[in-house]
Amino acid sequence: MRSINPSCWSEHDELDIVMVCKPTELSIPNLQLAAEVQWNAPVHHEKAQENFRNLTIALKSEGIRVIDYSDLLSQEDQQLSRQLINRFFVRDLACVFGEQIVPGVAGTFMRAPEYDMAHRLMERSFARDTFVKWDDDAHHPLEFGDVLVLNKDAVLINAGLRTSIEGIYKVKDDLFQAGFSEIGVMNLPRRTDTLHLDMNCNVAGDGIVVAKIFMRHFPVKVLTKGTVRYGMFADFLKQHGFEVHWLERYNTIPDINFLNLSPDTILISQNADQSLLKSHPMLQHKRIISIDVTELEKAGGGIRCMTLPLKRK
Repeated sequence: MRSINPSCWSEHDELDIVMVCKPTELSIPNLQLAAEVQWNAPVHHEKAQENFRNLTIALKSEGIRVIDYSDLLSQEDQQLSRQLINRFFVRDLACVFGEQIVPGVAGTFMRAPEYDMAHRLMERSFARDTFVKWDDDAHHPLEFGDVLVLNKDAVLINAGLRTSIEGIYKVKDDLFQAGFSEIGVMNLPRRTDTLHLDMNCNVAGDGIVVAKIFMRHFPVKVLTKGTVRYGMFADFLKQHGFEVHWLERYNTIPDINFLNLSPDTILISQNADQSLLKSHPMLQHKRIISIDVTELEKAGGGIRCMTLPLKRK
């Protein structure tokens, strides 16, 4: 990965390089075990592997370079990694802000080994001036499913079930240094259906965000280098050029947790109701690629959770 110059200034510019991780070859065979590992349903590893192939084929067919970080781990790390059932949810591990990669901190100890292995790999693979190195603090979690990079000016972050306000404050100066002028901080309900920000809203293109309708009632704390102010969710987005497409009905994971491949193309689950997107005038002409990730979604996350953009053009 040393040849990569990371660059992400939005959620919708053309995707050039993305990091993924194949799922484990372990199955979760029954509902009781699924509940105990906080998954939504039993998962069979062969079906999960097929879903992952669907994902990587779709990405590569669009000319996107796909890096499976599990293939780059040391033999010792691979031995452990193969036993980590959540490892394919790579979005939480780190985030590219502008031309810097900021590492995350796991909000649950069960995922801590993934963060450790991925961060050591990133630190070796990227130049020192692009990978932000800071000491992990397990008391201050920061998972990047809670982050939307809106544009070159603004970032939206949720301090919720898996991300703490302390974690956000720990990295805010790195975000300002990367070139962003405002950080909008939300505090959504701490429930499994609102686990991360990207289970509640998502950028669907230039100037348009889809969001569950309850979010219209939530304020945003806006941080700049020298000031703090408050506003409402929709107002903050409007100030940065985004209209909100409110969703009154939705199936959280497939309908909201999609990935922008370019300004015109969205990669979405076959379980998604595409009419929810198409019902907005700004989204009627979007090209939508639908793939089967049904088995992987049973683990509690969607396509966005499974992909970590490293470079957008």
